[in-house]
Amino acid sequence: MTSDRRATAHGAGARALHADEAQIDLPLVRRLLGARFPQWADRPLTAVESVGTSNAMYRLGTDLVVRLPRIAGAARDVEKEHHWLPRLAPTLPVAVPTPLAKGSPAEGYPWPWSVYRWLDGGTPAPGSRAAPGRLAADLAEFVAALRRIAPMDGPPAYRSEPLSARDDATRAALAALDAVVDTQSATAVWEAALRAPSWPGPAVWIHADLQPGNVLLARGRLSAVIDFGCVGLGDPAVDVIAAWYLLPAHARGTFRTALGVDEATWARGRGWALSIALMELSYYRETHPAMADIARTVIREVLLGHPGGG
Repeated sequence: MTSDRRATAHGAGARALHADEAQIDLPLVRRLLGARFPQWADRPLTAVESVGTSNAMYRLGTDLVVRLPRIAGAARDVEKEHHWLPRLAPTLPVAVPTPLAKGSPAEGYPWPWSVYRWLDGGTPAPGSRAAPGRLAADLAEFVAALRRIAPMDGPPAYRSEPLSARDDATRAALAALDAVVDTQSATAVWEAALRAPSWPGPAVWIHADLQPGNVLLARGRLSAVIDFGCVGLGDPAVDVIAAWYLLPAHARGTFRTALGVDEATWARGRGWALSIALMELSYYRETHPAMADIARTVIREVLLGHPGGG
């Protein structure tokens, strides 16, 4: 979502970001609602502009939102969110999406889709956080609460692989961005992250995608965390990416201290943030300016103070 989560009344289709994505527009969403949930079909329907890349969203009236996967990979997350969000939500300190209904493939749209309760709040824009220390503490509280939930039979997180498994793809992104970023410094930070000891404990619950488009703020405080398509069990370092994706340098210490992050986990978290941002910039540089700008900012923040990092 954009920083103000704008809803627009146009009927144009969501901007294509992937070669294999579904064609989604307002008339299609209206037809899907009419066929599956006629009780909501006459409500006002407006497209929600978003920095997100996996789903298209349409606000339904004032209190609901329709969320449709753009690609097959995101469609596989629909069942996971409907199953796990009601189980995770009661122990989390901020609001998370409430799935109300699940639609079926129809009208030429090939995948399941969802209706959620709308959550008020704005997504953060770079440099707009008035109280980053409070936000850092709020983020640490959310991450810690998620980690404390018993693993149960939770699925592997989308980013559940060891950091070393991303080496080839990360170096390929570095090569593609040779004239765009400081690849020498980025390579050094990446290699330092690979040398960090691996997580010695059992996998824990992680959101796995704590980026600006996936958190909502109200009066400078964290009010909600959204988009749980990546959620599952993994290395706690993955959620440490919030330090670089969501916080300025001077607030990272607050986040790290509140969460009790050791040096190895911090180094792996820095590596995760760098790897994700490099791949995002390489993939979206020409097609999604907002996502590319976020990725550039994260890379700059990760390299801040190299070799010590931010």
